[in-house]
Amino acid sequence: MSDSLHELWLRGIAFNPAAPSDVLIRLMDQAAGEAGPLMCEGRDLPDDVIDAALRHPDRGIRRALACNRHVDPSRLAPLATDPSGIVRGRLAGGPRPRFRSRWVRPLPDDILVTLLTAQDGGEDGMLTEHEIVAELSSSRQIPLSFYRSMAGHEHPRIRVQAAWRWQSLSPAQREALLDDPDPEVREAAWKSSWELDPEAVEAKLPSIGSLSKPHVLGTCALSLALVEQCFADDTVHPLTWNRHTPAYAVARLARHPEAKVREMVAARPDLGPDLVTELREDPDQHVRMRARLHPFPRTWAEYWAIQRVIGHGPDCICPITEPATEPSPDWFAACAASEEPVLRRVAASWAGLPAELVETLAQDDDEEVRIRLACHQPLAPPDLLLDVFVSRPAHRPHLLTLPAFPRIGRAHLIDHPDPEVRALAAADPDLPEPPVEDSDESVCRAAAANPSLTPGALETLLADLRTAEGAAANPSLPVPRMHTLLDRCLNAATPPTSSRRRETTST
Repeated sequence: MSDSLHELWLRGIAFNPAAPSDVLIRLMDQAAGEAGPLMCEGRDLPDDVIDAALRHPDRGIRRALACNRHVDPSRLAPLATDPSGIVRGRLAGGPRPRFRSRWVRPLPDDILVTLLTAQDGGEDGMLTEHEIVAELSSSRQIPLSFYRSMAGHEHPRIRVQAAWRWQSLSPAQREALLDDPDPEVREAAWKSSWELDPEAVEAKLPSIGSLSKPHVLGTCALSLALVEQCFADDTVHPLTWNRHTPAYAVARLARHPEAKVREMVAARPDLGPDLVTELREDPDQHVRMRARLHPFPRTWAEYWAIQRVIGHGPDCICPITEPATEPSPDWFAACAASEEPVLRRVAASWAGLPAELVETLAQDDDEEVRIRLACHQPLAPPDLLLDVFVSRPAHRPHLLTLPAFPRIGRAHLIDHPDPEVRALAAADPDLPEPPVEDSDESVCRAAAANPSLTPGALETLLADLRTAEGAAANPSLPVPRMHTLLDRCLNAATPPTSSRRRETTST
């Protein structure tokens, strides 16, 4: 039997939902090649399989488990102190690819504390503890609840991390960190305090790299001299969203010759009524649209809720994360009832929307409203999820991860011209005859995994390269047959020397 067929069987069994623990544990054998790491990263696993992976001597297995988005992250706690820095770094970095599920999985507090307070990067010396913290900080796996508790945490290294988020702290928290009993915390607080000191910002800006300059101009307190320099250098764009921009500068920005600048200013919550009236008559339609929205962003939280939606388009696959501050439920309800499509899109993006408003927006005339509802709203109806899957390929990986995505009722799509849609239909257990001879291999593979097939029918499919992986993944495959296939694959395997397996086990 060809090695290619063996690899297909191994991959199929690795993702067979009916495979018991003893079958899955056998796939961690080095002779199984890439099937073990793929399984450990790509599917839900029983507790005893997780335990076996956590104890596995091959760090490639442990590294793959660290990226698993299906396993309860609390079960991954031992990996935060894994001997390998590569494993710790993968846990800190989070599941990949991130576009597959746009929801970001938060890590439990105990794992966060372990990673943030580690004194080293692991025994293998592949990463430093600072590199691992950098991975964690950019992963979006730290929930807001943890960020809010950091300033008062008992561990000084956590309070140091809090100091680097200076502007998110309350005045009382800033004062406490500046007077902290730990000298490292006090130093971190002092180094961060310049962000809200206009003169200190002006003095520091020349030493800041060009990549960081827009962030500083868009978030920090600015001196009048620095504001004037921005106008002189025509670097005013960051001023349009900086809440510290002085009122006189906001008025100048509202009359700026560049339409994009006027557009960004038009929805600021601190914009005066005279300027709002003026911008509603602006010659640019985008400026007028932003000005029409002005009754809604009464706070900066509301401003940013709108800003996260405008201009992203129907195929936006940005990560779905918890905002630092969130408007009230009443505000989102008002957005849902607005005549402005942009505001209804904002409402559709809020996961806390009540069921009756979800039902209304699911029938909205604006396609982007329906798309955002499908991708962001846990109560979105399954038929809407299926409709968006068919019409918008960019969202398919994310939609397939949602619990409400329909697993049946897809057979009517079996003749769709898009093979990815046909493959979805081919897996529907209500399909009378799965199309195992479709012209597209992905459809054949999905059809071969259809649980409506009998064990007898699977035998023929297991011998065909186009259907072998799907047949091995079919939950109708008897467990003894799974073991027989594993015997043939593992006993016939030679020690793995392929570049892919070396990469899996060594990095």
